[in-house]
Amino acid sequence: MSFPASWRAPALLLALWLIWGYNWVVSKTGLHWMGALEFAVGRTVLATLTLGLILLGSRRALAPPPWRATLWLGLTQTTGFTGLTHLALVAGGAGKVSVLAYTMPFWTLPLAWLWLGERVRGGQWLAIGLALLGLLAILEPWRASHTAGLPEVLALAGGVSWAASAIIAKQLRASHQVDVLALTFWQMLYGLPPLLALAWLWPGAPTAWAEPGLWLTLGFAGVFAGGIGWLMWLMLLGRLSAGAAGLNVLIIPAIAVLAAWLQLGEQPSSAECIGMALIALALTLLALRKSR
Repeated sequence: MSFPASWRAPALLLALWLIWGYNWVVSKTGLHWMGALEFAVGRTVLATLTLGLILLGSRRALAPPPWRATLWLGLTQTTGFTGLTHLALVAGGAGKVSVLAYTMPFWTLPLAWLWLGERVRGGQWLAIGLALLGLLAILEPWRASHTAGLPEVLALAGGVSWAASAIIAKQLRASHQVDVLALTFWQMLYGLPPLLALAWLWPGAPTAWAEPGLWLTLGFAGVFAGGIGWLMWLMLLGRLSAGAAGLNVLIIPAIAVLAAWLQLGEQPSSAECIGMALIALALTLLALRKSR
């Protein structure tokens, strides 16, 4: 029996939610057997190989995009975002780190204003205000015994780095016609050597190469989340509007929080739940405005 065409996009979307949402828990688990930066390197190697095989299999052009912009994209998206978020997972909860990393759309607004001259408009200011309230609720600065620690700072820095990569990609695609899948492959390839250098300069815990769980987590994070996940996302972009795609991505940190709660016992506090809800509401406002 053939799979109904009308079910393909929802099935892809559900698979992407589960893969990218659960990947935060998988990556957190993988750090039991490998250092954070080493795990980021291993994941990126597998993701790059997977995307390269997909490119070869689809007979797309392997010619690299403009190298300078692609290099900056690799430094921000692969070296910056991947490295910072994995470092945040060392001591930070998988659910909280995912939520803070997914504040990327808010950092995109001031960066677009600075680099591209795009004005921040009324509805966007409301979203930014709600997001800031959500961050305050998550960080809980009013508690004398609780201050924003290094994991929270690293996760937010990862979101900023991801936002910078979005601006670079937007500039690159506005000035050059590039294949998005090829661009993703090359930026990973360019961002890998600096990530490898950082792992060499600041090594983590010794790697438990004989542990089967390490290979399972690396395989999931690299092949499924890093390679196949990107392919599914690109397929979905051809079927969904930009606003609808933005709204659906909001499910991913929610799945990460739920999975971390169920599997790792990371039960969010009342303030963190309120903060996450405010950030989700703010992201929804941005996505709805973009769809209009």
